[in-house]
Amino acid sequence: MQYLVDIHAHTIASTHAYSTIHDYIAVAKEKGLKLFAITDHGPDMADAPHFWHFVNMRVLPRIIDGVGMLRGIEANIKNAAGEIDFFGDYLKELDIVLAGFHEPVFPPSDCQTHTQAMIATIESGCVDIITHPGNPAYPIDIYMVAQAAAKYNVALEINNSSFLTSRKGSEGNCLAITKAVGDAGGLLVMGSDSHVAFSLGDFEQAIAIIEKAEFPLDRLLNRSPEALLAFLSARGHKSLDEYSVLLNN
Repeated sequence: MQYLVDIHAHTIASTHAYSTIHDYIAVAKEKGLKLFAITDHGPDMADAPHFWHFVNMRVLPRIIDGVGMLRGIEANIKNAAGEIDFFGDYLKELDIVLAGFHEPVFPPSDCQTHTQAMIATIESGCVDIITHPGNPAYPIDIYMVAQAAAKYNVALEINNSSFLTSRKGSEGNCLAITKAVGDAGGLLVMGSDSHVAFSLGDFEQAIAIIEKAEFPLDRLLNRSPEALLAFLSARGHKSLDEYSVLLNN
C-alpha cells in the first residue's frame, strides 16, 4: 500500500530545515502525495519562527496544484503540566496541531515526569498528535500513554526520521508503542519529519515497524486523506471543507 498523506514537515522557517513550501509542493506532486502538513517548530524552540508565523498561515492556500497542504505546528511540550508554546484561539485557526518533547525547551528528566507531561498534553485537548513518543532520551510509561491517547482520541506518531538521522535507538520503543496503541484501540500516524523536501512521504522504516507489530491499518491515519481529515474534524478543527476536492480524486 502506498501512503499519500504526511503530517510532519519543516520549512526554512525552522532555520535548521532547508526547503520552502514551493519545494515541498514540487516533491509532493512528483511523488503523487495528496495531502501533507507544514509543521514548523513552535516559537519556544531556539531557531523557530516567530509566533506570528503561525498566526499568519491564513494567507497560505490549502490546495496548490492539486495537492492539499495543512496549516500546522509542531509545538513544544513545555512542562509536566502539559502546556505547549501556542495557545488560545490561535490554535483553532490551525488545521493540525502536533506537539512533542525537544531538548532545548524541555530537557530530559525521568520516566515519571515525561509520562506525566505527555499524558497532561494529551488530556489538554489542544494537541491532535504526539510526535516521536519513542524517543529514547525521553522514556515513558508506554502502556499509560497509549491508554490516555486512545481515551482522548489523540494519535501517536511513528516518526520515520527517528530511525535515520535523529533519536537513534527508537526502534524498540516504537515497536512497543505500536503494539500498545493497537491493544488500546487507539490511532497511529506516520510522519516523515522532513527537514528537507526530498524525504516528504518517506515511511519505509515506520512501515516496517507497523507491519512487524501487525497494527490494524484501519487505525492508521495515513491510509487516506479522508481518514486524516475525518480525524481532524472529530478533533474540532473547522474550515476543512476546502480539502473536499481531494476526496474524490
